[in-house]
Amino acid sequence: MMKLEELRKLREKVRQDLKLREGEEPRVKIVVSMGTSGIAAGAREVLKALLDEVSKRGLKDVMVMQTGEKGLSSAEPIVEVITKEASIIYGRVTPEIARRIVVEHVINGRVLSEYVV
Repeated sequence: MMKLEELRKLREKVRQDLKLREGEEPRVKIVVSMGTSGIAAGAREVLKALLDEVSKRGLKDVMVMQTGEKGLSSAEPIVEVITKEASIIYGRVTPEIARRIVVEHVINGRVLSEYVV
C-alpha cells in the first residue's frame, strides 16, 4: 500500500504529464481501426503494443487514438500514422509491426513501405 507522501508525488507527476499535453497539438497521431473486423483480426493487441511502446519510450508528443471501421476489412488491423507532412495507412499490422512503426516511422521518420495499404 502506498503512503500518503507517495500518493502526493504520483498525483503531481500525473498533473505535470497532463500539463505537457494541454493546448499542444501532438506531433504524431496514431489511429487504430477498432471496428468489428479490426478487433476480430487482433486490433486490441496492436493497440496495446502501440500504447506500451509509446509509453516505454516516453513519447509525450504522440497521441494514440481509436476509430471505427475504415472500410478495408481485408487489411485489418489497420493503423494510420498522421503527421503534419503526411498520413500513412498500414495494413495487416501485428503487435510486432506496431512496435516497429513506433520505432522506425514515428521516431526515425522512415515509412515501413512493405506494410503500407
